[in-house]
Amino acid sequence: MTESKAAVLLSGGNPQIPKGDGDGQVQDYIAAMPGWKHDVGKQLDAIITRALPGVKKAVRWNTPFYGLNDGWVLGFHCLTKYVKVSFFQGASLDPVPPGTSKQKDVRYLDIHEGDAIDEIQFVDWVKQAATLPPNHDF
Repeated sequence: MTESKAAVLLSGGNPQIPKGDGDGQVQDYIAAMPGWKHDVGKQLDAIITRALPGVKKAVRWNTPFYGLNDGWVLGFHCLTKYVKVSFFQGASLDPVPPGTSKQKDVRYLDIHEGDAIDEIQFVDWVKQAATLPPNHDF
């Protein structure tokens, strides 16, 4: 993203970032996250990157995606009042993340303003997710 053109914010304050592969695309998304969500995005990216050395990153559908090898294991997205982390095989994690989905395998973690991320639990979920077959639907 160029400095002269700010990202458009979609509904809920989600940044509109072009589809693309690599850390730069994800960093553009995080830089455009509004207000307190920006700090959450930076924290999530740092935790995921530390937990999964060599993680591949991309932006798809205005959402940062994180994966290994040939598929994606998780992503996050800005909504009006929270940041939604999606574990694409979350129903197989132990314990299962608290947010349910219409998709049978997906589970969510919603992070609201002022919430502390339980880094130990989050890293455990990220590492577990990386051992599961990736979701190829994204």
